[in-house]
Amino acid sequence: MPNAVVIIIGIGIFIFIVAGLVKIRPYQRGVVERLGKYAKTLSPGLNFIIPVIDTVKKVDMRENLIDVPPQEVITKDNVVVTVDAVIYYEVTDPFRVLYNVYRFQLSSVKLAQTNLRNIIGELELDETLTSREMINTRLREVLDEATDKWGVKITRVEIKKIDPPHDITEAMSRQMKAERTKRALILEAEGIKRSEITKAEGQKQAAILKAEGLKLSQVLEAEGEAAAIERKADAMKYKIQIEAQGKADAILDVYQSIHKGRPTKDLITIQYLEALQKMADGKSTKMFIPYEASNVLSSLGMIGEIFKNKDEIPELPEEDQVTE
Repeated sequence: MPNAVVIIIGIGIFIFIVAGLVKIRPYQRGVVERLGKYAKTLSPGLNFIIPVIDTVKKVDMRENLIDVPPQEVITKDNVVVTVDAVIYYEVTDPFRVLYNVYRFQLSSVKLAQTNLRNIIGELELDETLTSREMINTRLREVLDEATDKWGVKITRVEIKKIDPPHDITEAMSRQMKAERTKRALILEAEGIKRSEITKAEGQKQAAILKAEGLKLSQVLEAEGEAAAIERKADAMKYKIQIEAQGKADAILDVYQSIHKGRPTKDLITIQYLEALQKMADGKSTKMFIPYEASNVLSSLGMIGEIFKNKDEIPELPEEDQVTE
């Protein structure tokens, strides 16, 4: 009998001990209430509490999210838009999140909806659609300040969508289409303008190059003509020099030949007569007779007197004949 009592007591103690063991996972914290009063916070691992007397409430410390339901909000320019957001948070103090706020997630949703109305109500439609980052930042700051005493930190807020009314959407679509058409026309006009400018610059450059080429061609042609004229003048000069030299040589040869033949005055007179005959046959009406020819003319007069007195020309003495 005593052995049975010991066994029963042992089994009871074992059950008591097992019932008092609580396992806390690494991302959790356990808040212990003893007889309705906060006792302690359990860390991750295997912890022991007093069964029946102690109760444990586990709090998830991981980052979590709250989906804010879509709601209609009026902008500053009286346009009704539908806004949907997501809130990310993490618990920093399990005690305060349990005892300082009732139904934390519902409270956060209502707080987010209220502040969305306030923030978007200060913005016009265009600003609302283009200022999502600003709305996210302001809403996160407001929620983080309000939830700090709840032992919760708002890590970030994201606006999922902002939907304007259908007619506003159609008007915005037409406006966007008009803007795109305008930009396309502007870009096309800019392209045509640049093309015309490039074409004009090309034509200008071509005209400049053509003018420079023509100028260079004319310069080269003028230089060629000048060189040709210079060469022609040199050739003519050389020709005249050669001809003059030839004539001078010929005159010198004749003069030497005449002096070698020792001509008489009568022979020279006859040569002058022949020369005068050739001069008289020319077309000129005036003749210029050198001063030296006066002696020849006087000799001609004497010859004429001889012809009047004699029928024949006297023979020249041997010493006055021209020798070959």
